Amino acid sequence: MRNPVPTVELGRSGLHVSALGLGCMGMSEWYGPSDDAESTATIRRAVELGVTLIDSADIYGNGHNERLLGVALAGGLRERVVVATKFGNVRDAETGKLGGINGTAEYVRWACDASLQRLGLDHIDLYYQHRVDAKTPIEETVGAMAELVAAGKVRHLGLSEARPEDIRRAHAVHPIAALQSEYSLFEREVENDVLPLCRELGIGFVPFSPLGRGVLTGRFKSNADYDPSDDRGTGRYPRAGGDALVENARKAEIVAEVASRHPGATAAQVALAWLVAQGTVPIPGTRNSARLEENVGSLALQLSDDDGQRLDDVGQAAGDRYPGGRNPDWVSPPLPA
Repeated sequence: MRNPVPTVELGRSGLHVSALGLGCMGMSEWYGPSDDAESTATIRRAVELGVTLIDSADIYGNGHNERLLGVALAGGLRERVVVATKFGNVRDAETGKLGGINGTAEYVRWACDASLQRLGLDHIDLYYQHRVDAKTPIEETVGAMAELVAAGKVRHLGLSEARPEDIRRAHAVHPIAALQSEYSLFEREVENDVLPLCRELGIGFVPFSPLGRGVLTGRFKSNADYDPSDDRGTGRYPRAGGDALVENARKAEIVAEVASRHPGATAAQVALAWLVAQGTVPIPGTRNSARLEENVGSLALQLSDDDGQRLDDVGQAAGDRYPGGRNPDWVSPPLPA
């Protein structure tokens, strides 16, 4: 089986990637048990299928995810992919406890070097600020990121979960190739101002959690459907657990209904095809090759206008994205030793 994956440009950045990427977060933590051998096989299968945008972050598994990706891409595969990773969320090296957001110039340089070492690479293709540091002017952060481009350590810059005013200020310092934020049939807030601004500025849009943390697939209907170690059932992602999950699972039935109109299609494929039709490059996460191939199959699915109108009925998900709604504006911690 070989599924041709089309290539698209991220905005007007000059950076070309597969129309669908692979998110690697769940290979390291938060979504229950994972197996490095299976995850490695999934990454390599993605490359074989033509998926070129592989997304990681230094926070995923407290460095484990980047090390895993580096191993998986050894043996000549690295030249066939666009490696994206992120910095800014700080964790304690020993406990893994979240310690805040750091966007200072000094930290940018330190974090990049640490990621390059874990990945085993000489440059990062797309380097994101994972969250904007409210205590550090974004001009300082992006200025330091631009220095990494000049030094050859980074090729393109990105932001994640940034507000429109931050995006404009950052883009004025150095061109931003991609903006990553949560976007799905469940979560459409970015359509109000962020997505139009990205189109105006020529910034590519990369949706994370494009399957609503798995709820849009129809697999999860109550906390009992999760592995006990899966944080989706513990409150880390409020809308993916408890009473909110029950309500959101009912909303997801609309996606399954639309899938039934297309022989052989799945709810996951419908949710991803809808995002691709919006001109975005979703990065669904999986650590299983069969799920990966299912996701890639979404690129062959053509939704009708009637399908789109029915999918609009899904509406906003019940519950918050994170406890308290969004990540708090933590004070920048000191640079790690």
